[in-house]
Order: sequence, then structure tokens, then C-alpha cells
Amino acid sequence: MNVRRSAAALAAVGVLAAAAPATAAGASPAPSPSAKLTLPAGLYGTADPTYDGVWRQSLTLVAQRTLGYRPAAPAVDWLVGQQCANGAFAAFRAAPDRACDSKVVVDTNSTAAAVQALKATGGHDDAVGRAVAWLKSVQNTDGGWGFAPGGASDTNSTSVVIGALAATGADPAKTTRAGRSPYDLLAAMSVPCKQSGGGGLAFQPDKKGALAANADATAAGVLGALGKGFVTTAGKAPGSSACVTGAHLTPAQIADNAAANLASAVAKTGHLTSALPGATDQPDYGNTADTVVALAAAGRTEQASRSYTWLEHNATRWAEQSGPAAYAQLILAAHAVGAQPGDFGGTSLVRSLDAQGPAPSMDAAGHASKSPEKSTKSDGGSPFGLWWFVGVCLVAGIGVGFLLSGRKKQQP
Repeated sequence: MNVRRSAAALAAVGVLAAAAPATAAGASPAPSPSAKLTLPAGLYGTADPTYDGVWRQSLTLVAQRTLGYRPAAPAVDWLVGQQCANGAFAAFRAAPDRACDSKVVVDTNSTAAAVQALKATGGHDDAVGRAVAWLKSVQNTDGGWGFAPGGASDTNSTSVVIGALAATGADPAKTTRAGRSPYDLLAAMSVPCKQSGGGGLAFQPDKKGALAANADATAAGVLGALGKGFVTTAGKAPGSSACVTGAHLTPAQIADNAAANLASAVAKTGHLTSALPGATDQPDYGNTADTVVALAAAGRTEQASRSYTWLEHNATRWAEQSGPAAYAQLILAAHAVGAQPGDFGGTSLVRSLDAQGPAPSMDAAGHASKSPEKSTKSDGGSPFGLWWFVGVCLVAGIGVGFLLSGRKKQQP
């Protein structure tokens, strides 16, 4: 959710990309837009939106609604304008006044993120309905979704689509193709308990069909197995920490196994370490934030809170360099553990996010939320933007990843 996909998972779909729902956490800031590109007034962030525009915009709008804000009309209108006539969304359409053609690369991740954002903001049921219909039309026969229509299913894409279905009140278990639901795909990606990384989830099987646990996919898969989207609060504590083995794992068992795997991964330091090539003991801020959300949703609130505290002490600079998706991701992590995003290690995540684009307003309808601002401390802002996904569709689409969410990580 997040900037949740890291560059390695992108490699798994055949595209190298810089930056993580997600982009790779801790990576260099996203590139500034080219001189020929004029950024729309309603778009959050000033970095080139070619690969993450819809993702970062969607995370921003969801975070604002979670805080009790009513997003600015131009921001919502920009997102709506990215939709194609068939209901799908592309990462960025520089000329939304023109009809989508074969050159416009749509993807499941952007579409599912937009569904969650537009459902949260309200007033766009037609756009949401068409987007969900398109997602259902491109479901694979294994029950899951790939980043690009027709592409091999992966845990991240399947999980973000589950979140979109759940946001609209649809039952993911009843969303099937060839008799299989998205939960069947997640079960197929669950690493057997006795293997290295047991309980975790793979992004996709490797070329030999073997599964390797991937922290990014595991965090996404926890939320997917629980039938949750970007926004979640603390769930019920698991009854057992033991990894459950079985030929037919239930969604709850998939989530418990995966959450135990994540808890173990962050138990020592409180954070994940980047799996990007060349990274040496480099913290993975984005996927750590996703892990906080996943652990909280799975009822592992103590470990989630410890990792959130680590983020408070260490992630401010990362968010400043990365932009709106990173700020939104941290806000959603704060919401998951019941923390106050108005004071994040001395920085207001709320004001920092709002400074990235058109200012929202407080929701007169009384959207359920804690007061979004209590801190008067300084915020960090940045002209940079973070991309959760960069993927197949750049070369053939856009990446996978929350995280992204912007949400990927490479299979070990």
C-alpha cells in the first residue's frame, strides 16, 4: 500500500525501475518532470507522475479521508479524469481529454487504488462501478490478478484488488474465475512452514515454480487475506503464533502465518532491510510502514507499535525526499496503530502531505476520525514524489508493488 512495491519485484515482471505499493524504500527521489510536462493543478507532488500518478494521488485522497478531511475538488477531478472508457485506469494520462487508445497502458494496481480512493471520497459511483467491472473482467483463472491484464497473477496485485472489492462491499471470496477466488491465489503463494521464510508469501513463483518469501508481498498478502484495503485498524490478536501447514489454508490462516513471518523479520531491529541490489544494511522505510499496517490488522499490535516508533525516529527524511505517497503511507500506519500523525517525531505528517497539492477542507459531514492536527511543530515538505509501482506496463505497463503502495521486492 504503499509505496509498497520495490524495484526488485518490478524486475520480476521484467521491468527495472527506480523507486515502491512502493517503490523501493530508501531509494533516490523520483525524477522531476521533464521540461515538456506541465503538471496538472490537482495532482499531488511535483515529481514526474508517468509511472505513479494515480497511485500517489489515490493514497493521498485515502489518507485525507482517514484523517477526516474532504479532499479538494480539483484533486478528485484529476483522478476521475485518468479513467478510460472501459473503466480501467492508467498510471498517468497527460492528455485526459483524449480517449484512451492502444498506447495508453492501463493496469490493475492503478485501477484498484483509484477504486479505493473514489469510494472513500464519495460521489463517483459510476466511475467506481465501471472500474470494478473491468477488474473482474481481467481476473485470471487461478483467481488472482497480474499487474497488466492477462499477466501472470502475483500476490501484490491480487491483494490490492481484494482491497478494492472490499471497499465497494463486494465479497472477494465470491469473485471467481474458473471456480477459483483470489484467496486461492494467495494460498498458492504461501511458503510452506518448513521452508526458509515459512509462512511468508511469494510475489510469484520463480521460473522453477519455487516460492521464496518476499516482505513486500507478505505485507500486502496479510491485508488481502484479511479482506482489507489501505485503511485498517487493530485486529483481533491471533490465537497461536505457530505456523499452520495444510493443503487448503483458510484466508485467516494465510494472514496469521504471514503476520508471524513479518513479526519475526522486524523483531530484532524494528524495521525491514532493503533487498535492492547494492543495498547494504539499508532500512526499507516504505515496506516497514506497510508491515506496521499489516501487523496491526492481524492483531499483532505490540510489534506494530514498536516498528511504528522506529519509523517516527528514522523515517522523516525518507518521507521528505519521497513525497505524497510516503506521507500518506505513514499516515495510514499511524491510523493502524492509533498514533497521532500530527506529531510524527516532531513533524506533522498531515501538514506535510497537504503541502504537496491543493489543500483539503475539514469534512462538515463529520467523517469519523480523530482530530487530524494537534501538533504545531514544523513539518518537512519536499518537491519529490514517490512511486509505489513501476512495472510491466512501462515497457508494457507500470510496475507492481501498496506499496504501492506505490506501493516490489525481488524474489531471492
